Amino acid sequence: MTSPFSDSETNRELSGPLAHVRWIAGGTASGKSTLARLLADRYDVEVYNGDRAEHGWLTRCTPQRHPHLSAMRGMPPGGTWADHTAKEVFRAMPSLHGETTGFLVEDLLAMPTDRIVLVDYFGILPNHLAPLLRRPDQAVFLLPTPRFRQDALGARYADPARARATWGRSDPETMLTKRLARDAFWDEEVRRQADGHRLDTITVDGSTPAADLADRIAARFGLSHGT
Repeated sequence: MTSPFSDSETNRELSGPLAHVRWIAGGTASGKSTLARLLADRYDVEVYNGDRAEHGWLTRCTPQRHPHLSAMRGMPPGGTWADHTAKEVFRAMPSLHGETTGFLVEDLLAMPTDRIVLVDYFGILPNHLAPLLRRPDQAVFLLPTPRFRQDALGARYADPARARATWGRSDPETMLTKRLARDAFWDEEVRRQADGHRLDTITVDGSTPAADLADRIAARFGLSHGT
């Protein structure tokens, strides 16, 4: 299926229909899902998990419109990482080229609009998100410090089964080092683009409790009980 939502002019026209959507984006392992769960519990918002939705996008993409995403179809675990540098993996990310934006929009437009929808997804850049926003305070980008991310991903992939499911037979320590380097490139791009659009970024270093971060984001999103 070819996405009709791929050019910036079309995206700008969607800021109205998507006015009920709030976005928690940014870097991997920054606590996005934890904060989304907290906000959902407190304010009864609907959470859209982009990481889970990605699997369905692989069946909807086309090589002509989504070459980088299509290249991942049928790839074995670790296939995007093996024999590539961190910079090469970064440059091949479908989200870097805006290939995931249309699928996000299609999914969100198909959801009910009777309450706030909170998107929990790292894979959209400020350049692609800004045209979808009616106001800048609909989005926030979380960027973890290198130490925070290293600790979080180190704990995540300490489970050998999870490491194999992600990286196949490749050495987990080598792949984790490459992953951290790739994510640093992504963070740099997010920060640069967010500055250009005056979109909010929050540095996550573990010093602020998740509940307090949730309060800050809720205030920015205008969430209240009964929203």
